[in-house]
Amino acid sequence: MFRSLRYRHDNEVVILILTILLVLGVIVLTSTVTFCLSGVFIVGMFILSALMIRSHHQSLMQHTTRVESVRTPALADVVAECGQKLQPGPVDVFLAQEKQLNAYTFGVGDPKVLVLFSPLLKVMSAGELKFIIGHEMGHVALGHTWLNTIVGGLAGIPAPLGIAVVLYSAFRWWNRLCEYSADRAGLLACGDLRLAISSLVKLVAPGVSNQRDFEKALAMIDAEDDLASNRMAEVFQSHPMLINRINKLREYAHTEEYHWLQAGVNRNVGQSYAQAPVREHPRDEVPPHAPAPTPEPPKPPEERWPWLKGRD
Repeated sequence: MFRSLRYRHDNEVVILILTILLVLGVIVLTSTVTFCLSGVFIVGMFILSALMIRSHHQSLMQHTTRVESVRTPALADVVAECGQKLQPGPVDVFLAQEKQLNAYTFGVGDPKVLVLFSPLLKVMSAGELKFIIGHEMGHVALGHTWLNTIVGGLAGIPAPLGIAVVLYSAFRWWNRLCEYSADRAGLLACGDLRLAISSLVKLVAPGVSNQRDFEKALAMIDAEDDLASNRMAEVFQSHPMLINRINKLREYAHTEEYHWLQAGVNRNVGQSYAQAPVREHPRDEVPPHAPAPTPEPPKPPEERWPWLKGRD
């Protein structure tokens, strides 16, 4: 089986190391009392997190539906395909009856846990679900689930207000880079840039049902980074603005590394992959100085964006 973690964002490890070094620097520069308190705090936070994770896992097993071939065959097939592609290791998947569009993972030991909220099944097509599930499996494969528990405890050590803000900002910076890495995993799982983008759009605009609605929602998302206040607020958020996530995916989908990885993960499920430019519109990506292409008739909306084709 093909397995690679090369889709990890280039700066993710750098920022993780920087955050840890900042924490160690704070501990070293403070008094012995603070040093002792920091150690106790970190160990205590880790033990508390481990106990909470265990309790939450047990609660999920009692109050949610476990995704398996007998109870949820169609969803189980999607989960199995994503797992075959990304090879994240042991993962228990649960379906929770909630009202919001969300999915998350957690866990320190194996198996890790992936929770899907039921509205996703009503809003997302099977291909879009692959992006959502692949994103979460990317977190598992890259170790974000257990690293988040440890680094979160480190970043929360007792410190003066100014230093605490710096540590928190560094932690959130690392969180955002983790999201970019996981988005790349989601793209590999679904294998289609359009599906990846449409699933992100539907997270904030679940009611889109036609091309006009989608273009309007995408325009609103595109305007997020126009405000300086939004860019400043992002510094303290665990997730990047959606437009930044979409743009990062667009960039990554045109790299040689992506094409190589996509071919590899596709072989895991017996699919072929022909490297070709990834386009959202037939007029995109015309190389400079290239001969003018033969005019093509305008493509209908259903050829540009996949949700108009119905459930796949």
